[in-house]
Formats: sequence, structure tokens, C-alpha cells
Amino acid sequence: MLSELSIRNFAIIEALTVSFEKGLTVLTGETGAGKSIIIDAIHLLAGGRGSSEFIRHGEEKSELEGLFIVDDTRHRVFEKAKEFGIEIDEDGMVVLRRDMTRTGKSVCRVNGKLVTIAVLREFGSTLIDIHGQHEHQDLMNETRHLALLDQFSGEELVVAHIEYQRVFKRYEETKLRLKALSENEQKMAHRLDLLQFQLDEIQNAELKLNEDEELQNEKQKLSNFERIFSSLKSSYSSLSSEQTGLDWIGMAMGHLEDVAELDDEYRDMLEQVSNSFYVLEDTARTIRNKLDEMEYDPGRMNEIEERLTEINQLKRKYGKTIEEILEYGAKIEEEIETIQNKETHIHQLEIELSSLTKDLTLEAKQVSDLRKKSAKLLTKLIHRELKELYMEKTVFEIIFTDIDGFSKTGKDAVEFYISTNPGEPVKPLAKIASGGEMSRIMLALKSIFSAHQGVTSIIFDEVDTGVSGRVAQAIGEKIHKISNNSQVLCISHLPQVAAMADTHLFIAKKIKDGRTTTTLTPLAAEEKISEIGRMISGAELTDLTKQHAEELLHLAEKMKVIT
Repeated sequence: MLSELSIRNFAIIEALTVSFEKGLTVLTGETGAGKSIIIDAIHLLAGGRGSSEFIRHGEEKSELEGLFIVDDTRHRVFEKAKEFGIEIDEDGMVVLRRDMTRTGKSVCRVNGKLVTIAVLREFGSTLIDIHGQHEHQDLMNETRHLALLDQFSGEELVVAHIEYQRVFKRYEETKLRLKALSENEQKMAHRLDLLQFQLDEIQNAELKLNEDEELQNEKQKLSNFERIFSSLKSSYSSLSSEQTGLDWIGMAMGHLEDVAELDDEYRDMLEQVSNSFYVLEDTARTIRNKLDEMEYDPGRMNEIEERLTEINQLKRKYGKTIEEILEYGAKIEEEIETIQNKETHIHQLEIELSSLTKDLTLEAKQVSDLRKKSAKLLTKLIHRELKELYMEKTVFEIIFTDIDGFSKTGKDAVEFYISTNPGEPVKPLAKIASGGEMSRIMLALKSIFSAHQGVTSIIFDEVDTGVSGRVAQAIGEKIHKISNNSQVLCISHLPQVAAMADTHLFIAKKIKDGRTTTTLTPLAAEEKISEIGRMISGAELTDLTKQHAEELLHLAEKMKVIT
């Protein structure tokens, strides 16, 4: 849910911070007080298109910040955070921030990390869904209807779709391999020449695993030959020359032998010195043998340099390591064999593709059958929702079209169709013109899809335009029903909708130091009655309108228990 919104220097808003609660929050106020400005701010915070015109007159930049709390770790925002390397703490706090300057530049952040507007929009789309009178986003976009149906369909379809995609991946890979082998002869001959040249170059090099590391070690030793030889010679002399290390330790052994039998402590001393003598004697022998073996070969250094150069050239072409080079060699050797025997391989791939096509057709049918089964249930539910919104004569249909070939989602193209007038044929949902009808259709769809889309906050901006009376009451109840699955923020002029609010915020404008500013105030029970009364009758609040407002609130509380 959107927990807190902070707006600074945006349109007529100088500074405004507001906290939101779960459930349905309704924002009301007089025309021009800034209700839609708050929605505009949220829209920009979610990555919408901005303009320097939004910046408050006389200021250099506007600042927008929203705090969202996401308590479900399966929410899509966690996938986005992982994708873009953004941390979300265990409390599920996601902070979106956007600063806009007079120059038109926007600085965007998610949890303090700088991001592009495109990335901000990615996060915003998982958290906020804004519906205005003329903006119906996913529900009006026919390219999204298939995804919405799939979200509604549930786990059984998910399992079937995963199996379909597994076969589809093999099908696509086989098609690509077959296409590559079926290319024209001249292109294939050029490819074969290139591969043969690369393979010869790798094989002629006779590479060995870890050879480069061994050569580097040998190179380092040769580069330091004089230093190593001098140090080993001096060490040997210090140990083995007359009157040096081993001689003095041997003399110490002799002296301790004279007294060792007198006390256990002296015997221990003798043992320790004796052990040291024999260890050092072995070490001196090892050093001497190493000195005898050492011989500087200046030609060997040149050989190492040339070999390392050859290996590095191969690394630049075929892989970062010798292992990768050898793996690449094995891969192209296999491709050479395939090209040289391409007719056989083409035949094998054609058989494989034919088999995969049959399997994929069956999997696609399984997915399509499950979709059509879900579509029947969805159609039934939408008709029920429309009936509750006094559109019982409306016909809703989900039209399936079988596409050519296969796509990642199957063989189905899906679009929502509707007819609002008896006897008229159904038409694409996006072509419904009446504002009042569109609002109710959208609410009916949203009532069902809100439980499946996983959006944290849904915002309705005057979607109740063009309705009144019992339809207005039904719309208020429907919007509150949606808030059972997602936090809902709603700007409304209808008292029936305002009465259903769990939280009622009143927006007003006032003049301060000669400038217009916007204020936003949560209404207590009595204040709520007065505001709803004003919405019923206009500016003048009478006892009758106040009584009517109380009745609306009482009715709303009863309806909340039912929904």
C-alpha cells in the first residue's frame, strides 16, 4: 500500500505530506482545490511523463516522494528489485522519489538508488494502477487481455503453460538449427572454411590445461634466477661451512650429551637440539641439490615469451582461458561435422521438428482449453458484476482467435468484446464510447481482476462521472469491494461514493502570503457528515441534507459488512 506521499513545489502545492491507510480512501473538495493535482503527482512518481510546467511558480524544482509498504514477498516488486540490484528491507519498504527541475531534467531514485525514468516506471507499474475518466490502461488495451485472462485462470493454467514453454523452447531451437543448415551453399562453404581455419589454429597450438599458469611460474623463476641462486648459495654456506650453523649446533649437541643423563630436563634439551640439527642437515642437503640442478638458459626465456604470446592471441579470439578455447574447439569441430554431413542432419532435424510440432500442438490445445474454461467463468462473473451496476442488458464476450504458427504464450489471441445495447453486436471493449458505461464496465472488470493483478494501490480519478442515483450507489459499493484486495484511493464528486470511504480526506485551497496553496485534512465523523451533505446539496448545508448524509453513511456501514 501507499503509506505516505510527500509533495513539494508541485503546481499550486507548496508542501504537502499525507499518510494513507488500507482500504478505501476518498478525496473530495471543491473544484480547483487540487484533487487531480495529487493524482498527477502520483502518476509522475510512478514514471509518468513530466513537464517543467508542473513546477510551482517561482521555484526551481519540485520534489515527489512516496513510501510503499509491501508485506507479500511474492509481490512483483521484489522481482524488479532483484532485476535492478535494489535492496528491499525485511519491512518491505519501497521509496520512490522523483525531482524535476526547470530545465526538464528528472532525477529518479528507488530506495535511494539512482535509476532512469524507465526503471522508475517499471517499479511504478507494479505498485500503482491509475484509472481516470479517459485512461483505463490494461483493461482497455487489447494486447493485455490474454495476460489478464491468464492471471485470472490460476495454478492449473500456470502448470500447463510451463510445460508448453518447455516444448516451445526446444521447437524454436530446432527451427533455428534447421534454418542455419538450410542456408545457401556459398554461405555454408564460407562458414565451413572459417570454422576449419579456427579449428586448425587451435589444434596446431597443442594446448594443455593450466599450461599458461605453469609458464608464468617458470618465467618468474627465470626472471629472478640470479637472486634465487645467490640466496640459496648463501643459505647453504651459512649452514654447512666450517664454524657456521650446523657445526655450532653439533657442538651444542655434544655438550648436552655430557649432562643429559643427569636430569630429564637436560635430556629434553638434547632431543630438541638433535631434532633441529637433523632437520637443518636435511634442508642443507636439499639446498645443495637444488644448486647443483640450477642452470640458467637464456634461450628458454624467449621460448616462454613466444608461447605465452601465442596463447594470449588464441585467448583474444576464442576464450578467456585455455579451457574455454578447448571447449570452443570441440564445439566447432562438432559444427564442422554437421555441415559436412548436413543432408543427414537436415533430415534428422526435420523429423525432430515434425515430432515437436505435434507435441507443441497438443500442449497448445491444453493451454487453450484451460483458457476457454476460465473465460466461461470470467464471463459469468463479469455479467454478475455488470448486473450489480445496473447493466444487466450488457453482453460481455471473450473472443479467441487462433494465430498462425506458435508464440511464446500459445496459439491464442484474446480480446474482450462487449455490447451495451440489446440487439447490437458485440464490439471491442476499447470502442465503447459512453463515459458512464465505460466507468461501470471498468469497475466490473476491476472488481474481478484486482484480486489477480497484484497491484499495491489502485487510484480512481473521477471514474464515476456521468452517473447518479442508484447507479452511483452501486459504483460506491463496487469501489469499496475492490479495496478488499488492494488499497484504493478515489477522487469523487458523488456523495454515495464518499459515504463508502474508510478514510475521507478533504482537499481545500487557501491564500497564504498572496499565493494559493493546497491543504489536505482527514475528516472526523461529524466533519464527514457535513462534507457529504455539501456534496448532496451544494454549498448550503441544511438539516435535511445533513439527515440525508447520515442516512447514506449508515447505509454504507451496512453495505461494508455485506461486501
